Amino acid sequence: MAMRSGGEILVGSLLAQHATHAFGVPGESYLAVLDALHDAAGRLDFVVCRQEGGAAYMAEAYGKLSGRPGIAFVTRGPGASNATIGIHTAMQDSSPMIVFVGQVGGDTVDREAFQEIDYRRMYSGVAKWAAQIDRADRIPEYVAHAYRTAMSGRPGPVVLALPEDMLTTQADVADAPYVDAIGASAGADDVSRVATLLREAERPLVIVGGSRWDAAGREALAALAERTGVPVACAFRRQDLFDHRDRHYAGDVGIGINPKLAARVREADALLVIGERLGEMTTSGYALLDVPVPRQALVHVHPDAGELGRVYQPQLAIAATPCSFLETLLPMLGGMPKYGAAEQAHADYEAWRAPRAVPGDVDLWQIVTWLDERLPRDAVLTNGAGNYATWVHRVFRYGGGRTQLAPYSGSMGYGVPSAITARLLHPERVVVSWNGDGCFLMNGQELATAVQYGINVVFVVIDNGMYGTIRMHQERRYPARVSGTDLVNPEFAALARAYGAHGETVTRTAEFAPAFERALACGRPSLLHVKIDPQAITMNATLDALRAQGNRSTAQTSS
Repeated sequence: MAMRSGGEILVGSLLAQHATHAFGVPGESYLAVLDALHDAAGRLDFVVCRQEGGAAYMAEAYGKLSGRPGIAFVTRGPGASNATIGIHTAMQDSSPMIVFVGQVGGDTVDREAFQEIDYRRMYSGVAKWAAQIDRADRIPEYVAHAYRTAMSGRPGPVVLALPEDMLTTQADVADAPYVDAIGASAGADDVSRVATLLREAERPLVIVGGSRWDAAGREALAALAERTGVPVACAFRRQDLFDHRDRHYAGDVGIGINPKLAARVREADALLVIGERLGEMTTSGYALLDVPVPRQALVHVHPDAGELGRVYQPQLAIAATPCSFLETLLPMLGGMPKYGAAEQAHADYEAWRAPRAVPGDVDLWQIVTWLDERLPRDAVLTNGAGNYATWVHRVFRYGGGRTQLAPYSGSMGYGVPSAITARLLHPERVVVSWNGDGCFLMNGQELATAVQYGINVVFVVIDNGMYGTIRMHQERRYPARVSGTDLVNPEFAALARAYGAHGETVTRTAEFAPAFERALACGRPSLLHVKIDPQAITMNATLDALRAQGNRSTAQTSS
């Protein structure tokens, strides 16, 4: 073995794990890694970003799309702090991710040197594992362990600090072999009990979510629905796990849930939950199921035993990956009754997504309906957080197979960087980034990254001149007392053109379709600035209606 620097060993270790991209903002704390990446170009490409938060989001999206950890490199102090938002998102979204953070050298450690932070303490509550590599000859060991930790059980982020002097130290260590996630399988007896429960139930329902799904798992899920006739609902922002056009699809269990689907969850006598943690967003603030023991006969399947019984005590807890569980269950489903509830559940879903009248010259119901009918089935849609996203969640029909990138954590600024990753990994697919005005400006500078690398995403910015979700809550609780939610925005189309992208402004519904077609055909990144009436603040209520509701609630409280 030839002597290599710590930076070279690290890059070699990532190549041994089949890493293809790393996202980051350069820093002097890891110059040795940047030098090693120079020689790895074409095998491991470093994507230069404009802010570490954007880089971390790109790495998180890589983990969602590929199932392998997304890689981010950030410098010490401010860079590490900026990246925390993506690390937190990876944790709440159960996405595999590894963040390498530059660190001060051993000769100055513990002196509060320039930009020094103890990253093990900083990230102890937001990462699955946070460590520091102090010896170059241990880099392969740490990287292999980081990969396995990030992917196994409930996937999540790992943070490894890289002291600057360690990265220039020479060592003759070999790269660790390729590692994969640790499997988790269900016992035959437990799965047989699940089959019996489904066979005897009168109102069963399946809810799917989480990560560690693959193509085989999604195919097995479709086979389960077809064989049993059980309705299938998708958890919050995991809607691409099941084809929405399938007659067994019941809708998404998340924010603004269809009341009929919420009733179906509450009234189910058997609830089979696969992969989903049953967090606050999926359970409507822990209200759909009783805590700690649900009324429904709950079967909870999750690859991490630590998530089973964390809030809800199930009748049967099974630590297994979705695919292994479903492939064990399917052969046991002979003689199952064909439930008739799925067709009605699907009809309720279609009725819930039917257009309603909205104020203003731009109708997002019609625009998203057009996108639903126009886009290919493998198109990827990304979004951040805000009321603007609910139109996509409710109206667009995902075809299944990693076509939705949206933060379970409810983090703003996600839609732009995640779309860049999606198009980078799938250049043959159409990628649409759906953003609110406030959400876009949190990471809109990554449009420069898209232009630099020729990543042809269509960025859509829905502009109502406010932080709409907060304004919605504000009007309900403090009607007409507007504080901190108004925005003065740039002309987003002009801003896009300044970056070198194609930009157009849409002020009427009829303008959207031709503008979108021009954006797709322009051969470069593009942005559509869609100006909507501030009154169209939610899918179900206008701004004035929310204010009136808030006034009534205030009057009732006062009386």
